[in-house]
Amino acid sequence: MFEPTTPIAGHGNVKTSQVAFLGLGHMGGPMAINLAKAGYAVTGFDVMPAALENAQAHNLATAESAAEAVASADVVITMLPSGKHLLDAYLGTDAQAGLLHAAAPGTLFLDCSTINVDEAREAAELAAAVGHRALDAPVSGGVVGAEAGTLTFMVGARLKDFEAVKPMLEVMGNRVVHCGEPGAGQAAKICNNMILGVSMIAVAEAFVLGEKLGLTHQALFDVASAASGQCWALTTNCPVPGPVPASPANRDYQPGFAGALMAKDLKLALNAIDRTGVAARLGPLAAEIYGRFAAKGGAGRDFSGIITDIRSSSEH
Repeated sequence: MFEPTTPIAGHGNVKTSQVAFLGLGHMGGPMAINLAKAGYAVTGFDVMPAALENAQAHNLATAESAAEAVASADVVITMLPSGKHLLDAYLGTDAQAGLLHAAAPGTLFLDCSTINVDEAREAAELAAAVGHRALDAPVSGGVVGAEAGTLTFMVGARLKDFEAVKPMLEVMGNRVVHCGEPGAGQAAKICNNMILGVSMIAVAEAFVLGEKLGLTHQALFDVASAASGQCWALTTNCPVPGPVPASPANRDYQPGFAGALMAKDLKLALNAIDRTGVAARLGPLAAEIYGRFAAKGGAGRDFSGIITDIRSSSEH
């Protein structure tokens, strides 16, 4: 059912597949709009009226229900808050048919949410049991990347399913990595973000220590960015204003990647650590620190704003 790209004169590559996109929030909305602009026939749905209105304002076709959206779809893309939301949507309730039942046999289900690895594998198994194909493809790049079509996709899928959906992912992102079988995309996402969370805390602590020792932010940045302390948290998302003009620190920590999302991803990593028995120390500590940051007002701030908590605690 998933058809290849069909070249049409004057329009580049216009896609023949019917796509249902469920979850049109800050990430899903721009992703769906980019697909439609590229020529895919996209029908969107969201339980939030404001998200539907925004999609319609960008000329995206919408349905009155998720079941209606998927009924004629070749590909169903989901961008939902949690694994529970995904599984509930797939299975449905007594009052409402689930997506797996509403979709035609052989539909390709592509989940771009960030959820537990076990939940991603369960979703894939449920889909396969009723004759569908399923992939997990969580993203990195934030709202800016979703709007610009520069996301990174980490994909867990059988190889032939990955190859089938890769052109679609390349519309929404500029890097698409096949990480392995279903669930592997989620595994790569939480491992990567555990590295990011731990490294941002370390960078922020170093800047606060530098302040106490009389170093200017620029001096520390000039040394560490060209030495062994170099990392993405320093050179792209620097937690102090000045050295990296594009970093959220220059905009009072307006989020590129919100503290609540970092806390969520680190909790997912903690769940995986607990299940596998890995003797991790820094990951669980980072989860604790970001959980507290989100609960104390940092949920809507960029995750690099953790430096303000470190600085505040250091003054006591």
